Amino acid sequence: MSEFAGFRFPPEVIVLAVRWYLRFALSYRDVEELLTERGLDVDHVTIYRWVQRFTPLLVEAARPCRHRPGDRWFVDETYVKVAGRWTYLYRAVDQYGQVIDVLASTRRDQAAARRFFVRALTQGRRPVEVTTDKAPVYPRILDELLPEACHVNAVRENNRIEADHGRLKARLRPMRGLKRLRSVQTISAGHALIQNIRRGHYELGIDTNPQLRLAAAFTELAVAV
Repeated sequence: MSEFAGFRFPPEVIVLAVRWYLRFALSYRDVEELLTERGLDVDHVTIYRWVQRFTPLLVEAARPCRHRPGDRWFVDETYVKVAGRWTYLYRAVDQYGQVIDVLASTRRDQAAARRFFVRALTQGRRPVEVTTDKAPVYPRILDELLPEACHVNAVRENNRIEADHGRLKARLRPMRGLKRLRSVQTISAGHALIQNIRRGHYELGIDTNPQLRLAAAFTELAVAV
């Protein structure tokens, strides 16, 4: 049975709201207003629930269509405030700009770094080179999990991932404070999906105009959910 069964609104409306929220720097109330202009009366709390429920389902539905990541990884963690406290978001991109994985964590330590790499390694390729900052936990984790990979931690070598953090931060900025770590994980993973589809890292919406690729991809994913 479709995951959309039992909802008042049809899948195309739900997926549209989720896509708008993940793609653009909008608040839930902004999406509510845009839907109202189109004759759809949806409360912003309902949109929040749609995003939290369907984003992980869309990410999972897209998994079989994803390209294998490249063999050069750029890994870094950035800071996100959750319920007034700073938390950490581990992220990695490859040399082609594909976001490999994201992991929200309350701690910045060896256990969190190991958990992130274990997750990232399920994406289908072991890297031959990993670039990180100079955090002392990385050499130990890489020696344990990727002993064959070259580890680079020279100054400015990680600019690629640091610049990519900025795109996610721009998305998070209008949210006026996140309340739960789960929300950070969900929205960051959804934003990564959006970025990767737009950059052509999924076999989704490939026969459409590049400007319409994202909409076409979400239409395809709605059928699979």
